[in-house]
Amino acid sequence: MNAAPNTGARAARRRDRRVYTRSRPLLFALLAAARRRPVLRLGGTVLVNGTEPYRHALTRIPLDRAAEGTTGGAARELSGGGSLFDEEGAGHRAARRTVALDLGAAGVERLRPVWRAVLDRRLAPLATGDAVDLVPLARELAGATVRALLDVTADPAALSDAAAEVAAVAVRGHLPGPGRSRAARAAGPAAARLAALLTPAGQDDLDERVSGEHVPDEYVPDGEPGRDGSGGAGREAAGEAAGHVGRSAGADTGREARQGAGGDARQGAGGSAGGRAGRDAERAAARRAMLAVAAVNTTVAALPRAAAWCADAGLWEQAADSRSRAALVDELLRVVAPSPLLPRVAAADADLDGCPVRAGDRLILVARHAVHADDTPPDARCPVAPAVARLVFGAGPHACPGARLARAQLDDMLAALAPFRPSVVAARADRRAALPGWRTLTVRATALAPGPHGGSPC
Repeated sequence: MNAAPNTGARAARRRDRRVYTRSRPLLFALLAAARRRPVLRLGGTVLVNGTEPYRHALTRIPLDRAAEGTTGGAARELSGGGSLFDEEGAGHRAARRTVALDLGAAGVERLRPVWRAVLDRRLAPLATGDAVDLVPLARELAGATVRALLDVTADPAALSDAAAEVAAVAVRGHLPGPGRSRAARAAGPAAARLAALLTPAGQDDLDERVSGEHVPDEYVPDGEPGRDGSGGAGREAAGEAAGHVGRSAGADTGREARQGAGGDARQGAGGSAGGRAGRDAERAAARRAMLAVAAVNTTVAALPRAAAWCADAGLWEQAADSRSRAALVDELLRVVAPSPLLPRVAAADADLDGCPVRAGDRLILVARHAVHADDTPPDARCPVAPAVARLVFGAGPHACPGARLARAQLDDMLAALAPFRPSVVAARADRRAALPGWRTLTVRATALAPGPHGGSPC
């Protein structure tokens, strides 16, 4: 795994490391210091870095998905359950089947024209020698995709900004320091804004009530509106956000149902019906919020970082070749590892690579180290094993169902950028984002060439 990187790969790694050192310097330093140990116990916390221990923890150790400090625990505490993170058994399987249906091959192809339209328009300035910031592009692309996926009418930029803010507030609320109290105060308003934007089409005129902006027809895909789906590995930033939004929506719906059923929730069937309606709405809204937050934050974190790697490491030739691009996509997602660590809690005693694990121990599963993102640069000509690379999306029954969508979006972005061989002219890390990423990542073409399909340069 530890092949010596070339000069370009070293430069790419130096730049990419900034998204960690500028946003979470202490956490990154701790994880880097412990990365040589496959499993390391620190008090009641077990750091898991090795590939096989990581896989074993996800697939063989019973996990408490409602434990405090985990994504599922935050979602259950705030929403009453039903956010996909904290579900188990038949309910979990049914929810995942719905998500998988929307994000299968047919679902992704239905959504593809939405993000391709954004790429065509946003990257057009490269053909005239102008610079393009890929972060606003990624935000609009993510918002437009979620808009179509969840069948809402909100402005894509507003939707993306709201989902990013909810996730950032949720993460700050779990970090030590004075920012926790500020994050707690900001969580409610941020969640309320996202909840309003996620109201399904037909319930409200959200273009006027929420954003006040016209939403172009290009964001509306052909075919029937899909059910809720997921977006990628950034699901770890979404659980608490889902809980805030779900609780708000559930309270509103339950109150309306109680009034319609007889006014007094404490008497008879009216109160029971209102309670059920509120809980159902709570869970549905929590799922929608989780999916929106995961999709937006994963896309905004991953796409600009992947483009920077291609520019700095000289990977545009591999990106331009349709025969190697799929392998390069997997390699880039492995190296950027949008969700670099997964917090979990063991539900039973176990053993990880000789390290005893007790029920209740906190597990920090470091995806970045498990897939060798820290020591093996991306190379489509000599990729790591797919079974290793795809661990960035988890493993077993709780693997991310949005992996196909994430790969398709990155594949199309690389195909659109490759003819221009862009280089990075400016980059600034995002210190506030939930996931490590860039606040700005500006590129300029070094080659002015027609696009791969002819006609439009993108």
